[in-house]
Amino acid sequence: MAEGGLRRDIGLTGSAFLAFNGIVGAGIFGLPGQLHEKFGGFAPWLFLLFAVPILLIALPFARLAAMHSATGGPVAYVAPFGPIASFQTGWLYYAARITALAANANIFATYAATLWSPLGTSVGRGATIIALVALLSWINVVGVKRAIRALDLLTLLKALPLIGLALWGLGHAARGLPPPEPVPPLSALEANALLLLYAFVGFENASVPAEETANPGRTIPRAMIFTILATAALYMLVQLGYAAVMPPGPAPAAPLAACAEALWGPAGAGLLALTALVSVAGNVGSSMTSTPRVTYALSQQGALPGWFGRIGARSGVPANSILFMAIVGSALALAWGFLGLAAFSTFARLFVYAACLTALPRARPGLLSWGLALAGIGVCVWTATQSKTESWAMLGGFLIAGFLLYGLARIQRGRTGEQNRPNQS
Repeated sequence: MAEGGLRRDIGLTGSAFLAFNGIVGAGIFGLPGQLHEKFGGFAPWLFLLFAVPILLIALPFARLAAMHSATGGPVAYVAPFGPIASFQTGWLYYAARITALAANANIFATYAATLWSPLGTSVGRGATIIALVALLSWINVVGVKRAIRALDLLTLLKALPLIGLALWGLGHAARGLPPPEPVPPLSALEANALLLLYAFVGFENASVPAEETANPGRTIPRAMIFTILATAALYMLVQLGYAAVMPPGPAPAAPLAACAEALWGPAGAGLLALTALVSVAGNVGSSMTSTPRVTYALSQQGALPGWFGRIGARSGVPANSILFMAIVGSALALAWGFLGLAAFSTFARLFVYAACLTALPRARPGLLSWGLALAGIGVCVWTATQSKTESWAMLGGFLIAGFLLYGLARIQRGRTGEQNRPNQS
């Protein structure tokens, strides 16, 4: 059992699946049609192209992960800059993850409604979101080992149909492989940069439950880098299969479902809708496994009230933090739409990445560390310039909420200190 009562039940496969499910959610079911419409035969290569800036962030992030074995990921990496910096970084990361959970819960409800129309009503949508988050919360409260096993199953159920669709499309499409096309202009790539980078964020999921990971200094960096490369290959394969089957033109609302229907008929469209549900459930489940460890870590540091740091006696997990995320995540999913939540999630995460990369040269001085850190920070700054006013406003709201909780924790610590102070006569 790891320090603090947490159990090291996550191995290399579980860590990789945490990263994979953090990355692969709803995006893969919407991107192929849009990219095929805009970039044609070059679209499959965009995933390899945009894997490069993500690796510029992930490689120095992995070097930091190799030096830390404490739960919290970004919270631990920025700790040398002081408690305020550590808290703000951890809280922004938490905001990014909880809004991503809410965004994916919205997509889950949308796809569920395509299978059963009553779920498309406001009541049905709300019930679907609450049921999804409640189920995955319960799995995580029971214990991390069961949560990882559930992720193993969800990962296989969502990856195998996507691979099968792509390979079947490549093997049976009369149009054959899409012809190579010239590199699009830089302006077109910049206009779609946020969309493509959003398809890769989430790899840092594996870094958060470090105290529950076996040999974290070796396991977590390998899991993150391998998962980014594997995800880029999967996205490219799916895009190739889609381009081999679907003609040029406007993107359908559910592109992969349309591709499956073209190959297998209505049954194929239903299969891909189910696959979308499994994919999004895996993404939400991954968030429910890793993200509550952030509030747990902040509570252990005294930056959040002690309630967040309580561990279940039987399960060995931070049950209160899981419950808090379930309630707030459900509320955000019911109140906001997918696009606004997804945009803010990417925006907030850029600040987290930049803060963590700033800590690398301090943790491991040297020219290589400085080079990696500056390259990754440059990617973050460039991408953040694409953000809209709504994201800045939402950022302010989360920061205010964080300061209130931080102040409550300080009051709690002060009262505890008064109670523990010996009486003087």
